[in-house]
Amino acid sequence: MGVALKDARRSVTSWCRRHTIGGDGAVAAARRGQRPGEAGTLTREQELDLIEALRGRYPDQHGLDDELWTRQAVAALIHRRYDLRPDPAEVAGYLRAWGLGPREPTDRACGLCVDRVAVWMERAYPAIVRSAHEHGAELHWIGRTRLHGVVPAADVLSAMSVRGRVRFMIATPTVDPPLPRDFLLRLSGTDGRAVHVVVDGSWSRAEWPRRLPPRIVPHPLPSCGRSA
Repeated sequence: MGVALKDARRSVTSWCRRHTIGGDGAVAAARRGQRPGEAGTLTREQELDLIEALRGRYPDQHGLDDELWTRQAVAALIHRRYDLRPDPAEVAGYLRAWGLGPREPTDRACGLCVDRVAVWMERAYPAIVRSAHEHGAELHWIGRTRLHGVVPAADVLSAMSVRGRVRFMIATPTVDPPLPRDFLLRLSGTDGRAVHVVVDGSWSRAEWPRRLPPRIVPHPLPSCGRSA
């Protein structure tokens, strides 16, 4: 009986995880039917090449100053790589197509977790906001989405601040990768700024990095894969 319950819980957790990271990310040029040669617009081949340039690499590995990818860093790489000058709205369109648009807390939960997340937002989240403020910390929401239209498919890890700024990385192909320690360290920056992060159900607690510096404080969003 215990084994059956454990298997059932594992199945529910797996379903919840697939919902959380399923996303709707896709190659933007294919989705929008853009015409090659438009000012500041990438062809499908260029966009695929750009995604491969981002996959598993950070901006400083391309000679850029940022530690994680941002809209500005992507625009700088596009200019350097393809001699194009996309406007900010154009780059934002690519990021939205890749699944990096704003998400409500309940959008980060499967159908089985929505009510728990709503209660958590009302009862627990205000204390997290206060704690971040008291520590002078930036508050981010962390999750991932699956980017389709590329081979192999990619997981896009993102951190969205409460002010709406997005930082992200495109992970190298791995089956159920853990939450990267380096991603959180880079979010904190070389200046060691304090950050509080709300982590959605894309990762179980066991997949969080251990022994994080005290300046990095993770908070779990309720999900099927967690007991609390």
